[in-house]
Amino acid sequence: MARRRTNPKVLAIVLAGGEGKRLMPLTRDRAKPAVPFGGIYRLVDFALSNVVNSGYLKVVVLTQYKSHSLDKHVTKTWRMSTMLGNYVAPVPAQQRVDKNWYLGSADAIFQSLNLIDDERPEIVVVVGADHVYRMDFSQMVAQHIETGAGITVAAIRQPIHLADQFGVIEVDETDPMKIGAFREKPSDPKGLPDSPHEVLASMGNYVFTTDALVNAVTEDHDTEGSKHDMGGDIVPRFVAADDAYVYDFKDNDVPGATERDRGYWRDVGTLDSYYDAHMDLISVHPVFNLYNYDWMIYTNAPAYPPAKFVHGSHDRVGEALSSAVSPGVVVSGAQVNHSVLSPRVKVHSYATIADSVLLDSVEVSRYAVIRRAIIDKGVFIPEYARIGVDHEHDRARGFHVTENGVTVIGKGQHVPL
Repeated sequence: MARRRTNPKVLAIVLAGGEGKRLMPLTRDRAKPAVPFGGIYRLVDFALSNVVNSGYLKVVVLTQYKSHSLDKHVTKTWRMSTMLGNYVAPVPAQQRVDKNWYLGSADAIFQSLNLIDDERPEIVVVVGADHVYRMDFSQMVAQHIETGAGITVAAIRQPIHLADQFGVIEVDETDPMKIGAFREKPSDPKGLPDSPHEVLASMGNYVFTTDALVNAVTEDHDTEGSKHDMGGDIVPRFVAADDAYVYDFKDNDVPGATERDRGYWRDVGTLDSYYDAHMDLISVHPVFNLYNYDWMIYTNAPAYPPAKFVHGSHDRVGEALSSAVSPGVVVSGAQVNHSVLSPRVKVHSYATIADSVLLDSVEVSRYAVIRRAIIDKGVFIPEYARIGVDHEHDRARGFHVTENGVTVIGKGQHVPL
């Protein structure tokens, strides 16, 4: 007698075509999901790790803008055994339907319906690729099946005064799991019935019954004036049909989570939030714990040698305190504090780095001082250079300074004194 399959057949779609204008200059040469993060990772690794840790091993990654770096990373890193039909496949915009590139997140799925048709899943999990968090999607899928919803939207609780920064979900008065209204950045939000000072903000993660998704994006494609956006167009369509439910992120139980990092979710769509998310990694008890070995964040780690710290005389000590230091880093007689150093960074004697994020292969010369800065790949910092010390001087040299006072130097950018 044939064994009956109890788990639904699931296809995961990762939306990774974002341009990331607010992350410029980090996105000048790469797509937003390909931006390095946390020393050894790319942003897309967090979405993909959550998907595969949830048990979903048939995954497509929809790419578009400046996708070479992203495609290369996904292809080299996310390789599944083909024996059981598992895969993580980057799929660029192909103009399969007409001569347009993706016109929005919903249009990206509409133009890729052939992938759904080929796989024939019962459930489609759709996730973004530019957030830092851990989440077990299988728990959200279980709720989706239990409610019989067409769509389930993942949401995280936020203070009500921040409602104008998010797409906000208002729950139905008779059923707190059902979405009563979806409002984009409301100025007059309604608090939750069980917590009047909080709202549910959309996380940009969705679970669909396959037929409902196909019908929705097909109808949206033919709708005059639509922006073809998942949050702005597709979710309201399901709400209007009384077929939309919400999954409260506070109910998600990730193995290995600590009380401090349980429920952590960070949108790194701006340079300041990208910087703040790095600072979350390096406290003594990190707000986001990369050392959770029960729910690993996977990536491609090159075979670099261990980090090295040299020199120990009284005025020339190579050390890094309260910092995350990647393989291949050499700190030679320099002081590093509360910073993240990516692979192959070199810091020479008497240099000082504090509260900063240095991406791959940055070289910092003697006596340089770097404070509250993000420095992209391959930048050479000359002797006696001062970065983040005088913002007017930083701007005069062509560096970007954020609203919160973080100095950002682009990939390979020349650094004059």
